[in-house]
Amino acid sequence: MDVRVIRYDHPDARKLDEEVQVEYAERYGEGDLTHMDAAHFEPPRGLYLIAYDTDGTPVASGGWRSQERSEEGYEDGDAEIKRMFVVRAARGRGLARRILAALEDSAREAGRVRMVLETGTEQPEAIALYTSSGYTPVTKFGLYRFEETSRCYAKLLTDATGAADATDATGLTGLTGAPVRPSVRP
Repeated sequence: MDVRVIRYDHPDARKLDEEVQVEYAERYGEGDLTHMDAAHFEPPRGLYLIAYDTDGTPVASGGWRSQERSEEGYEDGDAEIKRMFVVRAARGRGLARRILAALEDSAREAGRVRMVLETGTEQPEAIALYTSSGYTPVTKFGLYRFEETSRCYAKLLTDATGAADATDATGLTGLTGAPVRPSVRP
């Protein structure tokens, strides 16, 4: 498995985004209407990762983008998780958990205080991943904050003193233990 930092507008990212939109439509009746731009995920204000199988096939993705206090319910220092997705054929291998940990490390290193995400009741496996990873329910935020099926979660990236939490914040590591590197692919 190879995890790479990729631009959100990269063809592989677009392919995975199309697949996740189909899944959202199957589960909720429509895709995600949240506005997103590749610039949202550019370091140091964000990051987008794709995991590639040994044959070079993109099989999982996830990103975070900076958010600040707004009328949509975000708080200063938030890092919002977006487009966490694993293709059906690659599920059950721990890819989402590995990407989530890398995103948390990246956001922490960028000085973000809290990781936040919005998911829904039709994604019980996502809710299970986040709650088992230390995320707790919070007041709803974002585009879907008034939707009954929406569920929002957060996890502090620092302790009460402002220090990084006890997880390894030494740097991003790929699924093989190698540093996550920018993609050299077009």
